[in-house]
Amino acid sequence: MEPNSIRPDDGQQASDKESYSLKELGGDILDVLETVFVAFFFVTLVFTFLFCIANVEGDSMVPTLQDSDRLVVSRLSKNYDDGDILIIYGGTSYMFDASGTLRPNPGLNKRIVKRLIAQGGQEVNIDFSAGVVYVDGTALDEPYISGPTRRDYQSFQYPFTVPEGYVFVLGDNRSISKDSRHPDVGLVAVDDIVGKVIIRILPLSKAGRVN
Repeated sequence: MEPNSIRPDDGQQASDKESYSLKELGGDILDVLETVFVAFFFVTLVFTFLFCIANVEGDSMVPTLQDSDRLVVSRLSKNYDDGDILIIYGGTSYMFDASGTLRPNPGLNKRIVKRLIAQGGQEVNIDFSAGVVYVDGTALDEPYISGPTRRDYQSFQYPFTVPEGYVFVLGDNRSISKDSRHPDVGLVAVDDIVGKVIIRILPLSKAGRVN
C-alpha cells in the first residue's frame, strides 16, 4: 500500500465521528434546558405555595422594619404565635356593630405588615393614658415599639375578646400605624393572613432574622 493512500472507509469514519459529536452536543443542550426548566418550576412552586417575597412600604413598623425593606415570608404554617410579624391582605376590615355583632367593612385593599398581638379567645385591653397594651390581663413587654400606645381611633370598646377565626394586630410605630385600632383595618380574618415574616434579605447590611 502506498504511504499516502487512504482506506475506503476513512471518510465514513470521519463522518460518523462528526455526526456523533453533533448528537452529543444536542443532547447536552437538551439536558441543560431540562435542568433549567425543572429548577424554574421548582422555584416557582416554592415561592407560590411555601414562601413569598414582600416589600415594606411606609414607616408603620419602625424601628423593626424600614421603608423598602425586602422580606421573605413563610406560608408553611397557619399556626402563629403572639408577637409574630405577619403579612396580611387587608381587603376587609371586621368591626363590631352597635349590637356587638362582627360585621365586614371595606378595608385597605392592599397587603400590610403588622405584629400579631392577640388571637381568637384572647382579651385585648389598651390603657391609652399609660400607653400600655394588655392581653388576658397581662401587660405586654414590647421592646420593639417606637413609643407608647397612646393613639386611639375609637374603633373598639376596650377590653374585648377577639372572636375565633380573627386576630388583633398592631404596628410597631404606634403613633402613626394604621392597624387594628383603625376602622380601615379592624380585626383581621385568619384567612387573610398571607404568612409570617422570617428573614429580611434587603438591605444586605440588615439581612437576617426579624423579631
